Amino acid sequence: MTNTTTRKTAAAAEPEAETTATDNTTEAVLGPELRAGQKPQRVTFAHHLRIQGRDFKPGDTASLSPDYARQLRANGYLARERG
Repeated sequence: MTNTTTRKTAAAAEPEAETTATDNTTEAVLGPELRAGQKPQRVTFAHHLRIQGRDFKPGDTASLSPDYARQLRANGYLARERG
């Protein structure tokens, strides 16, 4: 006699990142939804951080909503911008 057990697992639901089209490229924007007239900011991480299920190491870059970038910058997670 064979014992067969079928186990159904729910697919892990990953949070979907907001996407915006800029110059015919699609770029994932992390953080809260962009408000009207806002543009994503390209940032460089200064520390290891996990955002929406994705790990970012120091030196990695990503596009964030301006509000989220401001919050992370104030907490020291983003590298200083060189101007």
